[in-house]
Amino acid sequence: MSTARAERLVNLVLALLSTRQYLTAERIRGIVPGYGDAASDEAYFRMFERDKTELRELGIPLETGRNSAFDAIEGYRIARRDYELGEIDLAPDEAAAVALASRLWDSPELTGQAQGALVKLRAAGLEVDDQAPTVVEPRVRAEPAFGPLLAAVQNGQAVRFEYRRSGSPERIMRTLEPWGVVSWRARWYVVGHDRDRGATRCFRLSRVTGQVRAVGKPGEVRRPEGVNLLKLVTATGDSEPAPVTKARVWVADGRAAGVRRRGTVVGRSVIDGEEGDLVEIGLLYPESAADWIAAQGPDVVVLEPDVLAKSVQDRLEAVVARQGSVVL
Repeated sequence: MSTARAERLVNLVLALLSTRQYLTAERIRGIVPGYGDAASDEAYFRMFERDKTELRELGIPLETGRNSAFDAIEGYRIARRDYELGEIDLAPDEAAAVALASRLWDSPELTGQAQGALVKLRAAGLEVDDQAPTVVEPRVRAEPAFGPLLAAVQNGQAVRFEYRRSGSPERIMRTLEPWGVVSWRARWYVVGHDRDRGATRCFRLSRVTGQVRAVGKPGEVRRPEGVNLLKLVTATGDSEPAPVTKARVWVADGRAAGVRRRGTVVGRSVIDGEEGDLVEIGLLYPESAADWIAAQGPDVVVLEPDVLAKSVQDRLEAVVARQGSVVL
């Protein structure tokens, strides 16, 4: 979310909070800074519709109605009783921590929610500078399956997805009643009741392939009382380090210097008419290399092991699918 749009949303919230009357769209255009810059009436109404949708997604109670029976056009307002929170008082260092936290997530779903939280805090009168420079800026990367699985947990709804077991390129369809999503040792896991196995299971999100689909009705899944999700993950997750696996990849000539630095050139080969080196890389967890190898595109081809080749293929297919959805 741009700074200009965030400021416009805050101004819109303040305007709708400061009146007991319903304000028409035309009235809002005249009093809320940012809308006067619209190039045309059509551009303004598109902007206003997007902003209304954004406010509702942020959980802000936007009301519509008329001030009297003689009004022909509906207006908008925010009921203060439904919007107000308890008093929020952040010290400067706490506000800085909130701003840094909003920049922590490296995924579209959580980035949007973090920016929405900043809008609410600013509307409450708190100064939160999310543009301040930092010496080190950490990032938390969430897998593509994170958003759909978290939504399923919140909705109490079962899901179906393809899952690739550790050390195997085979994909198996699983049906899960999700109880929660947790992080352990820099990896994300979903925990729940596996309907196919009839038992509690943990699934690593990096091995979930394809699309996560909700099944059944919302509210059907409930997390059992007293279940410790993190304890379940630590008991069944990757507790023992795996032996070093030798991965063999083909690297195009003059490309992917970072991959070459991690391994040893052991030969030459030609793929699709292009010459390149055969490079061996020692990996503790072969799947952990899938992200940075997939980022090389066609310049690097995984020859073995199969599980790493499949992991890279899954990531490239996901990129193609996202690009296709944007074009459509």
